[in-house]
Amino acid sequence: MSSLNQQIKELIINALELEDVKPENIVDSASLFGEGLGLDSIDALELGIALKKKFGVKFSAENADNKKHFASVDALAAYIEAAGGAS
Repeated sequence: MSSLNQQIKELIINALELEDVKPENIVDSASLFGEGLGLDSIDALELGIALKKKFGVKFSAENADNKKHFASVDALAAYIEAAGGAS
């Protein structure tokens, strides 16, 4: 697991206060919504804010690619790296 993926998993858990979830329980390629981790639209908003604070990446409500970026931990990592937010 990459360091960035680990950071994203920890951010998801902390930002959304998922007390019963551990980073190793989140599969990098698994869906974050619906059948996967079970997040909803409110979680997406909170996660977007947390990602902006930590990595400096921005998400626009008008961007049709947001669903793709939030598909999984791997997808978020790819977006952060492409946007230059990975440290």
